[in-house]
Amino acid sequence: MTQLKAGEIQRYLKAPDFSKAVHLVYGPDRGLVSERSMKLAAATGIDLSDPFSAIKIDADSLGNDPDRLMNEAYTVSMFGGARLVWLRGVANNVSLAKQLERLLDQPPENTICLFEAGDLRKGTKIRDQVERAKNAVAIPCYTDNTRDITALLDNTLTSNGQTIGLEARHLLLSLLGGDRAASRAELDKLTLYCWGKNEITADDVNNALGDVSAISIDAITDAVITGNIAAFDKSVTKFSASGASKFQLFAAIIRQFQSLDKMRAEMEKSGKSANQMIAAARPPIFFARKAAVENALNKWSSKAIRAAHQRLQTALLDSRKNNRLDDDIAHMALLALTVQASRRS
Repeated sequence: MTQLKAGEIQRYLKAPDFSKAVHLVYGPDRGLVSERSMKLAAATGIDLSDPFSAIKIDADSLGNDPDRLMNEAYTVSMFGGARLVWLRGVANNVSLAKQLERLLDQPPENTICLFEAGDLRKGTKIRDQVERAKNAVAIPCYTDNTRDITALLDNTLTSNGQTIGLEARHLLLSLLGGDRAASRAELDKLTLYCWGKNEITADDVNNALGDVSAISIDAITDAVITGNIAAFDKSVTKFSASGASKFQLFAAIIRQFQSLDKMRAEMEKSGKSANQMIAAARPPIFFARKAAVENALNKWSSKAIRAAHQRLQTALLDSRKNNRLDDDIAHMALLALTVQASRRS
């Protein structure tokens, strides 16, 4: 098995093994797929602006020239040195799978093959080929969790010589979602706004990311977990009008239910109150959300929280399978949980 685990990826990207014939970077987080593919390409040391050394191909274009991938992969460099063949937009395709099989069986000399793909399900031909091959590496890119977002935040601030206050940190983390490209763009916007300042404050976050704050994912999350139907309708309408990512919203609410699950389980085990759990929470809960989280902990049992979490995961999967209905699927799943919460004592 040559699929890297989550904890191995960052270390591997710092020192990739380019003796491997093929690197496949894939996953639902397109921003992270693009970022990691770029890191791999840069790590080759090949001049990416040289069209003779770095060959970038759109997978869709192979239909018009099915032999191009093979021709480019097995072409010997005119001026010597390694070459990079970077195939973007890879999908599960029978013709491409056959070409990949040849690349793995007969690796081209001095050519690095980088495949950049979307969300390839487990068991799909191309993903399976790479995962089973000894001379290939699969790098999955899933939606960022809280730890990933925190690491991205800390690395960005460190590289800019900036720090951030505790209140501002929690506010900022509440505004960032699971998509790496979107999170990085917002962090870049914030650090540029605060250029020359040593410490970023909550006011800076609100001023720099006011458009994100207006979307108010927290408002939807709090409405769902507390059963506030009126607030849910208002915040969802505002969110939909913004055109923001449904995956970002789902990721935030799923993380909230995961957090509730841990705290509620500890409440039932230790006999502590919801207020005590919130006071002891690490990382601390943002002050503006403490009342909503306490309300939710008192409303939801562990069994109900886990059922809600499963319902969200199922809805997320269904929305990916039915792009035309993703708005309706998201709305119905979240509304159902809001109504359920409103009926709980």
